[in-house]
Amino acid sequence: MINNEEFLDEIGDNHFSSNAKNPLRDDAFDITDEEKIEKIKKDVESILQTLGMDLTDDSIKGTPNRVAKMFVKEIFGGLNPAKQPKASTFDNNYKYGEMLVEKNITVYSTCEHHLLPIIGRAHVAYISSGRVIGLSKMNRIVEYYAKRPQVQERLTMQIVQELQKALGTEDVACVIDAKHLCVNSRGIKDIESSTVTSEFGGKFKDPQTKREFLDYIKLDTQF
Repeated sequence: MINNEEFLDEIGDNHFSSNAKNPLRDDAFDITDEEKIEKIKKDVESILQTLGMDLTDDSIKGTPNRVAKMFVKEIFGGLNPAKQPKASTFDNNYKYGEMLVEKNITVYSTCEHHLLPIIGRAHVAYISSGRVIGLSKMNRIVEYYAKRPQVQERLTMQIVQELQKALGTEDVACVIDAKHLCVNSRGIKDIESSTVTSEFGGKFKDPQTKREFLDYIKLDTQF
């Protein structure tokens, strides 16, 4: 019989998610970023000391503070709703009615199971129902949801849901192709493999529209 620790390890090693939303506590923002940095700094110091590192060495003495600032201000900054980009939209005055595709958006995220990087590309598309969104806002939405401990399936869904809400249409799609360093650098150590996830809404569920999108991004994967 598998025990609880083995069960949790199996979830992490197989990259399963237990929640469609990022599992945040209700009190996640009761303390300031500066307070979080101080707490994380002490935790990183403890980890390094436990590993046997000499924290008096000039090369490493600043590492706890650097890591703490990086966690709060950078790679996990997307957890803070105050940093959510404003998804400004505009009337589609030029009546463009075809698919708009923004491809090869850089994805830098972090696997929530091992806190190792996820690095890849997102390809996002929508068909306007009367509103359009600035191209850079699509990149910023991807970046915002990527900058948190993540599961790639969830990230793909969150990008689509955010754009659907902003544009007032179901006709949104996203495909992400990314490498997980928790697979590439540990465990099975397969440096060649990557993970492809997709979410298709509205008209993109139609096989012909879906194929057109996949042709634009030159992806041969069948969905």
